[in-house]
Amino acid sequence: MNIGKDTVVTLTYVVRDLDGRMLEESDEPVSYLHGGYDNIFPAVEKALEGKATGDSVDLKLQPPDAFGDYDEQLVRMEARDAFPDNVEVGMQFVGAPIDGGEEMLYTVTDIAEDKIVVDGNHPYAGQSVHFQCTVTEVRAATSDEVAHRHAHGAHGHHHH
Repeated sequence: MNIGKDTVVTLTYVVRDLDGRMLEESDEPVSYLHGGYDNIFPAVEKALEGKATGDSVDLKLQPPDAFGDYDEQLVRMEARDAFPDNVEVGMQFVGAPIDGGEEMLYTVTDIAEDKIVVDGNHPYAGQSVHFQCTVTEVRAATSDEVAHRHAHGAHGHHHH
């Protein structure tokens, strides 16, 4: 079966920076619902269209097609006493959004005496990346999956 709208695609992937350093790797195959449901980078979805089990895709993605451009406005200064005593650079906190959107993950990037700098950009924002994936399974989506706009099952999205 070939990948097309409303198929569930299972794949393994590796994301590296353009120097070849590993950024992210799937521990086990992941599944997504194909067809513009925003379950995967759109450029990857486009490249996978029409592919079948065993096919691989190897893409270089610019920041807008991957983890997004770096946004200076997502860098915020917070009061030191809003954080636990053991706060360290590199720690991540879920922060309330500025504009009422979804919660965001902030990474602590700097600690001064009474201020802490947190960055809401994805750690790989602003980077071009090398995305490689191999299709391990393609099947027709169930009507339930289409209704929920994502894959269910062993490797899919779980409802909590």
